[in-house]
Amino acid sequence: MEWILIGAVVAFIVWRMMPAKGVKTMTTTDLKGKLNDKGTQFIDVRTPGEFKGRHISQFQNIPLDQLPAKLSKLDPKKETYVICQSGMRSSRAAGILKKAGFTNVINVRGGMSQWQ
Repeated sequence: MEWILIGAVVAFIVWRMMPAKGVKTMTTTDLKGKLNDKGTQFIDVRTPGEFKGRHISQFQNIPLDQLPAKLSKLDPKKETYVICQSGMRSSRAAGILKKAGFTNVINVRGGMSQWQ
């Protein structure tokens, strides 16, 4: 019985880490080459406190819990990069964006914990 519970927990964690359907992923190393692209939008879904402590200047802070209410301020046709601390919240945010009709969403794997 114990192994079934452990297996279920592991399966749930793996399922939560998988990107939303149609969402691309990118490493923080690859992100560096995209930061000067004017035709893109960059969203950091961490809390304002996390963002204030350390962030990438091109990213605007829209906390995950506020993202659905602020979708109208974003362009669904623009390439959209999403980052958080580790990649979990940004993966959820990417799913929200895809469901809202955003066509080109990229989740930054590893998030700010991998940014150098």
